[in-house]
Amino acid sequence: MKEQIQEAEGKLGILIPGLGAVGTTMIAGVIASNKGLARPVGALTQMGNIRVGKRTENRYPLIKDFVPLANLNDIVFGGWDVYSDNVFESALNAKVLEPGMLHAIKPELEAIKPMKAVFDKSYIKNLDGTNVKEAASKYELAKLVAADIKAFKEENGCNRIVIVWCGSTEKYIEPSAVHETIESFEEGLRNNDPAIAPSMIYAYAAIKMGIPFANGAPNLTVDIPALIELAKETETPIAGKDFKTGQTLMKTILAPGLQARALGVRGWFSTNILGNRDGLVLDDPDNFKTKEVSKLSVLEDILQPDINPELYGDLYHKVRINYYPPHGDNKESWDNIDIFGWMGYSMQIKINFLCRDSILAAPIVLDLALFMDLAKRANMSGIQEWLSFYFKSPQTAPELRPEHDIFKQLIKLQNTLRHIMGEDLITHLGLDYYQELVEAL
Repeated sequence: MKEQIQEAEGKLGILIPGLGAVGTTMIAGVIASNKGLARPVGALTQMGNIRVGKRTENRYPLIKDFVPLANLNDIVFGGWDVYSDNVFESALNAKVLEPGMLHAIKPELEAIKPMKAVFDKSYIKNLDGTNVKEAASKYELAKLVAADIKAFKEENGCNRIVIVWCGSTEKYIEPSAVHETIESFEEGLRNNDPAIAPSMIYAYAAIKMGIPFANGAPNLTVDIPALIELAKETETPIAGKDFKTGQTLMKTILAPGLQARALGVRGWFSTNILGNRDGLVLDDPDNFKTKEVSKLSVLEDILQPDINPELYGDLYHKVRINYYPPHGDNKESWDNIDIFGWMGYSMQIKINFLCRDSILAAPIVLDLALFMDLAKRANMSGIQEWLSFYFKSPQTAPELRPEHDIFKQLIKLQNTLRHIMGEDLITHLGLDYYQELVEAL
């Protein structure tokens, strides 16, 4: 497979629907890194190592030196947004990064201006888009998005394009008949079917062109049969959904540890406050439900109460998100976890995580863009489940239970990289070392 991977030659265009706090923070970080002003901390593709071969060989290359990824200096950024602010203005408004840092890279950020977005207020009631495309049908909107992609690629001399959705969470919808086949979906586009969300219009346009698409929000987007089928036809990688950042990141680290020690969990209460655009959008019940479903699924899939009802059968799991403008992007989460151990004795764990939502999400966007580009060059089409590591609600084949344990997700990601590079997979069994030692004696 290694020989079949196309080299990462020329420029890679990363297009982002939603140039808000997350998107602008990622772009600023890459530009600052290229100028030697910051380090891309949190990005596995830049700072993570991978073990290759036996432990005795001591081979731990950086991932970027192990697999042929696009170089950060070869990336061109663009995107769409419902507001016309350029990336510098948007980043200033988001208040994630210090003004001094932004001014140090102001010319590069100012040059990135958002294209008009596909927007439907019925999907995000708390936003009022002003930089918005207009067309007679959703099919025409998809054609306009495709034209944007083509023009961006030509104007910037890009060899390849990837798209990572960084837009707001859309209202909760469930799959329906229009999402079942490519034919029904395209008919729905022509008929302005209300069940086709704006994010799906971007995804359709991209996948139709063979452009990888990763979904960073809990929306259905590419997680519908029609777009999965289209991705197979056009040999396009897709992945989603919902970037795994603050509170859910902690859950996928801690819950596997409790399960590993066969400790019981009676209750897990989670609450959050945040004040960025994401918080404003989630202040609407319809949009919060989309996020809630994504966040609630994590514990059930890790602990699997149906398999071990004695330890987890009575688990009470509650999630709250509260819009609190003074905190801005500095999200704060509290978790109260009621656990029990030997002979049923109760214990408690309390977590207060004062995180920066976009600081945690930005490296995820970069990693997904680079890995999705690698997947395309390695002819890996369809759902990229090996990238579950980055998502709260990982997209899988319909018959498969998603894997939420972050440690198992990392093993899957690293073994996938080893596989495509023709290296032995690592099981961590280790018995062979001791057998060799016995034989040597």
